[in-house]
Amino acid sequence: METEMYGSLKGLSGGGPRQPSATVKTRRRKRWGGLRQKWKMLGLFPIDPEHEFHGLTCMMKDGLAAAIQSTVDTPPTNTTSDEDFKMKDTQIHKGFTLQTYAGHVFASFRSALGMSEREYQLSLCSASSYLQFISNSKSKADFFLTNDKRFFLKTQNKREIRFLLDNLKIYMEHLRKYPHSLLVKFLGVHKIKIPHQKEKYFIVMQSVFYPDDRIIARYDIKGCEVSRWTDPSPEDHQVIAVLKDLNFRDQYIELDQQRAWLLCQMEIDTHFLRQLNVLDYSLLLAHQPLHQDERPRGSFGSLIIRAKRSVTPGSSPLHPGPAPAVPGAVPEDAPANSPPSSSSETDGYHVRKWAAGRGRPRSRASDSGEGGRGGGGGDSTEMDEYLAHNRRLLPNFKNPLHVIDGPEQRYFVGIIDIFTVYGLRKRLEHWWKRLRYPGRSFSTVSPPAYRARLCDWVKEHSR
Repeated sequence: METEMYGSLKGLSGGGPRQPSATVKTRRRKRWGGLRQKWKMLGLFPIDPEHEFHGLTCMMKDGLAAAIQSTVDTPPTNTTSDEDFKMKDTQIHKGFTLQTYAGHVFASFRSALGMSEREYQLSLCSASSYLQFISNSKSKADFFLTNDKRFFLKTQNKREIRFLLDNLKIYMEHLRKYPHSLLVKFLGVHKIKIPHQKEKYFIVMQSVFYPDDRIIARYDIKGCEVSRWTDPSPEDHQVIAVLKDLNFRDQYIELDQQRAWLLCQMEIDTHFLRQLNVLDYSLLLAHQPLHQDERPRGSFGSLIIRAKRSVTPGSSPLHPGPAPAVPGAVPEDAPANSPPSSSSETDGYHVRKWAAGRGRPRSRASDSGEGGRGGGGGDSTEMDEYLAHNRRLLPNFKNPLHVIDGPEQRYFVGIIDIFTVYGLRKRLEHWWKRLRYPGRSFSTVSPPAYRARLCDWVKEHSR
């Protein structure tokens, strides 16, 4: 990583980036080095004109604004071809070049998630500065957040980008089949090239923890114990500490009726990751208390609307048809069979019973279409659709695909960091850790073992 080089860039103005003197660069490094020590390498930092990454993020904004403008002017279609997955668009700017990979595929995906290109552009390219997120992660990547905290931009190495692009088609197919998947939603892949500097790849992702204004605790879960403790921040401190497995000891994810769906989706998503032969991914988890008016006891009319959003085929990413206004939304005039009347919502139990013929979703092993025997015609079709894709009753909330409401708490849940392949290096690391940590659980295990252990952790820590 060419941190020192990027630290030498100023904002884009006039004749392009200016190179500050060695004295300025030294002073800037000392300033940010001191802040990082003071904040123990954790927290959010506004990327103002004095920040080491200000010049880089200005270039990223300018490049993204132009790249997204092409899909604003020519909206994506709902169909993608094999060639679209291989497409690479290059735009030359003053002082840098930005390449966009599989742009049509990602634009179609964003549309299927109910996100307009203008909305995406305004968030990524607003006049407000990005935020740098410095965490306790061992990753060498740089993390940036849009000012509204809706999207993450993360630098990746060339191998990780190649892995993502090579598997992009099956990733999109997985999200098409399971539209309520917990997997992180990748929204764009880019490369920025600055003369005389090392090229830099980065991805754009939807933030799992959005909106975060009321979140009271965040966790990064891997299902093991070695190096899985983080010292919590003092109560009066503004540092954002991401806690780990051992910090969650003696706690539970309190979901009640939604627990069965979560366990099933964990099995489905981790099975997909096992097929990719990856490990070391994390389950991000956060929670905040529900306000009284957010608790599950709304009007039955609202319940029916949410059921339609959750069951209709139009809520599938990349599904042919008009783009929904929100993830899982349906047109107001779309026909839908209503579930039998009930006096209250009761955590969606009656809707799931209507749609699935039972009070919980079916497991992945029974994904062959045997359900829905209790009804016929349109109801039976919707039951089969609901079961085959493990849908759930989505909350009336921003970012509903990563939000699950329990009786008292709202949980933010997502699976991230899916690029670590179990190759020779990781196999050797596994045997070394077995010798170093006898009898203890650590992150570097085979993909089948990693998957089973993480699913067991969720099962043991939820109720």
